[in-house]
Amino acid sequence: MQVATGKSILPGIAIGPLKVYHKTEVVIVEASTSSPEKELERFEAARVKAQEQLGVLYEKALAEVGEDNAAIFEIHQMMLEDDDYLDAIKSIIETQATTAEYAVATTGENFATAFADMDDAYMQARAVDVKDISGRVVNILLGQTDGSLLGDEPVILVADDLTPSETVQMDKSKLLGFVTRKGSTNSHTAILARTMNIPALIGVEIDDSWDGKMGVIDGYNHCVYVDPTADLLATMRKKRNEDLQQEALLQGLKKKPNVTLDGHEINVYANIGSAADVGLVLENDAGGIGLFRSEFIYLDSKNYPTEEQQFTIYKRVVETMAGKKVIIRTLDIGADKQADYFNLEHEENPALGYRAIRICLTRRDIFKTQLRAILRASAYGKVSIMFPMIISLREVQDAKSVLAECQRELTAEGIPMGEVEIGIMIETPAAVMMADELAQEVEFFSLGTNDLTQYTLAIDRQNPHLDAFYDPHHPAVLRMIQQTVDAGHRHGCWVGICGELGADQALTETFLRMGLDELSVSPSSILPLRKRIRNLDLSK
Repeated sequence: MQVATGKSILPGIAIGPLKVYHKTEVVIVEASTSSPEKELERFEAARVKAQEQLGVLYEKALAEVGEDNAAIFEIHQMMLEDDDYLDAIKSIIETQATTAEYAVATTGENFATAFADMDDAYMQARAVDVKDISGRVVNILLGQTDGSLLGDEPVILVADDLTPSETVQMDKSKLLGFVTRKGSTNSHTAILARTMNIPALIGVEIDDSWDGKMGVIDGYNHCVYVDPTADLLATMRKKRNEDLQQEALLQGLKKKPNVTLDGHEINVYANIGSAADVGLVLENDAGGIGLFRSEFIYLDSKNYPTEEQQFTIYKRVVETMAGKKVIIRTLDIGADKQADYFNLEHEENPALGYRAIRICLTRRDIFKTQLRAILRASAYGKVSIMFPMIISLREVQDAKSVLAECQRELTAEGIPMGEVEIGIMIETPAAVMMADELAQEVEFFSLGTNDLTQYTLAIDRQNPHLDAFYDPHHPAVLRMIQQTVDAGHRHGCWVGICGELGADQALTETFLRMGLDELSVSPSSILPLRKRIRNLDLSK
């Protein structure tokens, strides 16, 4: 038996034959052409066909993994319209009098290398995307079609790397899981795997000799077993069956209250990134939406989304939630979340830079457009507004002033609104230290534990080399949370958590004893968290 370790995309067990996949490496040699004009025409025709293929992939992904995850193929289409990318290809064809496939392949490698060399983990992950679109155009130019990666029987796919296109094109009934040597937990392929609930490992030293052998992905222990012993195989099958039984049992918790054995109740809400996620919220019986990441509306758009576009999205979510609370976080863009049309300058320390409320308060036209849309949607249900990345009283007061201005405008225009609850993200040590003063300006706090941990420990959470030092259970982080809860309650604010830590069941009892009023987690974490809460007895 062989054991290889890596990073797990999500916990889970996959058992089945291993299939080692090698991409057909097409060697593109530089070849001269007597007609650069014809090569430019060939490239343009291939680019248009690639756009059409990506449109088909978008529709397939939309049906299988939802709007938010399908957006990667819209991004790929946008890449094929990027002036820098197109100019580089055309320049190589014209100046070197070479073929279109050579120009595309060379540009793809150059851009992928540039992304991979960046310090930002999110941008590093985009190297795979630019290789994906370049490979697609080259294949079209060479007259090659995409072959199936999978056979007739379900397998665990083993590969050097997988692109988003390859992942979404697979027949999910034939894919038990996948193992790759390359990849990032921030990559779109990893995001798709999580959404499709496919056990996957990345960063594994794979071996061609595995092909055809029995394999087991153990997502709990971050490893793959090749030719497992009979005893281990039996143990893994038992664990997989327990997982399936657990999923079935959790369904019985729907419509049950989030109450401990001794009667302590807490709200359990869901985090979402788009209107398409609301189905998962309802399916998993969340009490409300504790975090609507509105920045994804901007990230999925080619230009600043209009008030009407945003209003339509917010209204749909609010109406669908049918009176349950919907907390919309105002634009939290910057750092690892970039939209080209914002034209944000490169920063040496983007996590500490121009982002979130700092952008909104200095570009008030963008801020007012969003606030007006949210206020209009508030007429259709229970809406709360949450300001991110707060460090001072002045920022809260300025944000509330802009909100009040929007309310006055809408009233003058005769546009209906509902009452909105105002809150802030507590994700900086400064906000924790100022919590008593801040609590007198708002009605709720929501702890963004991802950034709060990063800033408290002075650790870049995007840097994989610091994983061993990144400790969200650090006593300093927990004391920050307790201090925030105490300050909020002193002034009548309810306090919740919307960061990843909220779903950490090792801390659920700790959070309830701290007095937290709400935990907002991914939709898939709702029922497991409810089970944990209902099994606790805080009186002991």
